[in-house]
Amino acid sequence: MCGIVGIIGNRPVSDRIINSLYRLEYRGYDSAGVSTIVNGNIEVRRIVGKIRNLENEVVNNPITGNIGIGHTRWATHGAPATKNAHPIQVDGVCVVHNGIIENHNKIREDLKKEGYVFNSDTDTEVVPALISSFLKKGHSEIEAAKEAAKVLEGAFALAIIFASQDNLMIALKKGSPLAIGLGDDEMYVGSDALALSPFTNRVVYLEDNDIAILDRHSFQITNKEGEKLTRESRTVSADASSVSKDGHEHFMLKEILQQPQVLAQAFSHYYDTQTHEFKFHQLAVNVSNIERIYIVACGTSYYTAAVAKYWFERLAKIPVEIDISSEFRYRSALIAKNSLSIFISQSGETADTLWALKYANEQHNSYNVALVNVVESSIAHAANAVLPICAGYEIGVASTKAFTAQLTVLLTLCLYMCQQRNTLTDQQLKDFIFELHNLPDEINGVLAQDQEMQAVSKIIMQYPSMLYVGRDVSYPVALEGALKMKELSYIHAEGIAAGELKHGPIALIDENLPIVVLAPSDDLFGKIASNVHEISSRSGRIIAFTDKKGFDTLKDISSHIVKMPDTSVITSPIVYSIAMQLLAYHTSNMLGKDVDQPRNLAKSVTVE
Repeated sequence: MCGIVGIIGNRPVSDRIINSLYRLEYRGYDSAGVSTIVNGNIEVRRIVGKIRNLENEVVNNPITGNIGIGHTRWATHGAPATKNAHPIQVDGVCVVHNGIIENHNKIREDLKKEGYVFNSDTDTEVVPALISSFLKKGHSEIEAAKEAAKVLEGAFALAIIFASQDNLMIALKKGSPLAIGLGDDEMYVGSDALALSPFTNRVVYLEDNDIAILDRHSFQITNKEGEKLTRESRTVSADASSVSKDGHEHFMLKEILQQPQVLAQAFSHYYDTQTHEFKFHQLAVNVSNIERIYIVACGTSYYTAAVAKYWFERLAKIPVEIDISSEFRYRSALIAKNSLSIFISQSGETADTLWALKYANEQHNSYNVALVNVVESSIAHAANAVLPICAGYEIGVASTKAFTAQLTVLLTLCLYMCQQRNTLTDQQLKDFIFELHNLPDEINGVLAQDQEMQAVSKIIMQYPSMLYVGRDVSYPVALEGALKMKELSYIHAEGIAAGELKHGPIALIDENLPIVVLAPSDDLFGKIASNVHEISSRSGRIIAFTDKKGFDTLKDISSHIVKMPDTSVITSPIVYSIAMQLLAYHTSNMLGKDVDQPRNLAKSVTVE
């Protein structure tokens, strides 16, 4: 997910824009740039690689100017290259852009007929060229931007400056997030509140099809037809600690270690331990009447859905369908009446999930809930109700605390539905709530095994491929563990349901294949133990994660064994997933990979 920062003020802006871009590094990017207006000319500095390279470029080749825009780009159209980095200018019109211009090919061909020559491989370049075309036809800068907005199709956020105007910045939003920051004799544009937090805590979130016109002292929002719109300003909090490692080597490690506190916060947000009451007042639906649940998500959040399916079906007795967001609407999913649809996205801006939610809204058959970490997000605004996961800013690209917070909120929701539907006895419900309340202590037990995780990582890092296996609710944890290893270490890893080994994957097993086995001593422990024996008899290198009860059974046939805290069947997915996070983290770090910003990945995918 690309990042945008813009400042229009009374003092030089380039250094401040670059410092703010550092706060957007967590989103993932492969190039960066900044531009300002100096004496009626647009000055642009762009680089491939890290923001520190851009900072060095500006030190060696300074630019002044009191108005400017900056950008971190994650390549979509066009490879990472200086010519494709933003900002991009054409004829004194300069833009930064998040998202995709879906009709860029047609616009490009039309503009070529007008004599425009394109110098990049991006879809973005058509935007300044299109605005330039309208300027040449006699439109003012503001009119030209509005006319361009009528032509552009897709999902995008744009910040635009003009060489001819050093007191004008225009911002357009459709699909991709964009906010205005309110300052004293300065105005700002940014991808989110975190980007703007060095400058202001007063923010206006733009809505789809908004056009914001800014000068140094004020702003005005209109639609494409020029009608004035009113958007409420909000006071937001994004303190410095959000983008500080607090002495840790990486943000990811900090966020792994935050999980006992984060999950306690998430649980207490939805359950009052004093009154023993659930707090799902934002759900304006009678959950007793729900006949089916759909859970839709991408990536790590999809594995959240896969875990939750076991909980809702087993405990609340509700059939659950889970879908990958990018497949949901394209398979023309049929949504049953009296259903609940849950759309999961850490950022609340995941394009595939947002479109899936809009598809569900069109069906009018389900009550749609957004499970997000950012309550001022597109998915949150599109849903009937919002369940925040209360994880705080997550800077590491590979999700850790957001994943376990999603699980915690869904498990709490499941228990609430069990209570409302009378699918558990009072004692069962009390016991499960106790397990959730006790979860931070169990997580601390995992974190205390950090040296063991490092020892296992030293083994894994020697191999090019590995398997993760689990049964029942541990199966999606195996999938998530494999994803974390792929994301961070670039080691090929595959998650498999243990019962499926004999149906094909067992052909892979020999002494050169590490197999991580997730084996909590639940009702299916005997089954997973049998699978481990199958692996052992074929010389597979078994790395077992199990509790005290399972330790004696597996220790003699495992190459390495990690003793996990005793936990219940409902909380084991959360506890074991944290062990998988540590394993991936240490393996990546030992291999010298970029833990916080793995190659080719973005924190939030805002394009299809």
